[in-house]
Amino acid sequence: MKAHEIDYKIYGDDMQVVSIELDPGETVIAEAGAMNWMDPGIEFESKMGDGSKPEKGLFGKLLDAGKRVLTGESIFITHFTNIGTGKKEVSFAAPYPGKIIPVDLDTYGGTLLCQKDAFLCAAKGTEVSIAFTKRLGTGFFGGEGFILQKLVGDGLVFMHAGGTVVKKELQNQTIYVDTGCIVGFTKGIEYEIERVKSLKSMFFGGEGMFLAKLSGTGTIYLQSLPFSRLADRILMNAHSFGGSSKGEGSVLGGLGRLLDGDNF
Repeated sequence: MKAHEIDYKIYGDDMQVVSIELDPGETVIAEAGAMNWMDPGIEFESKMGDGSKPEKGLFGKLLDAGKRVLTGESIFITHFTNIGTGKKEVSFAAPYPGKIIPVDLDTYGGTLLCQKDAFLCAAKGTEVSIAFTKRLGTGFFGGEGFILQKLVGDGLVFMHAGGTVVKKELQNQTIYVDTGCIVGFTKGIEYEIERVKSLKSMFFGGEGMFLAKLSGTGTIYLQSLPFSRLADRILMNAHSFGGSSKGEGSVLGGLGRLLDGDNF
């Protein structure tokens, strides 16, 4: 199925929103809960499929839903369709700070692999499925990289990444990346997991026991602040169960809590 041709505009800097402009009859698919606002005349419906293969029966739809369960996402994908006259707008945003990355799949050979929580929305006609990495070791030790989402089609897709996004072009090259810092990559890139060689670095380096090895020729997108890293930092600095807390800078942090009344 050929993807619908949609127009878009991205607003903001650190908390971005992408607004999709739909002609009558056009549809955009999105992760459940990603919509921010929309014009009257847009109808939305949650379905167990992406709509890329309308001939799929109930079993095919249930299989797709089961695959999405493995990625930790909702089993439903929401379809937003312009059923009115004239152009209509619907907007989407991710739930944490970062950037929205527009990608034209047609320019990358029709396929993109991305982290399981990176997909935000796409033109209808895009197939959203999963891809297991080839090596068993990746499954046990790859962290975020074990199950990847596979986006296939010839239209626009939008990914979300945390922090700053860096786009790199590899030409028969290799790069080592923290598994959580990978957003997505194109065909021609081989993905493997390698263990950190130094035992001391493994336990005290703070970089984890394993790194992702990306090799070949193609495009990769990297993020500076994976959500898992952000969540870990928040938990580290959250109030403890007993009510006390550790601020950034013990003296000023304690003084600030005293002035804020936290100790009363």
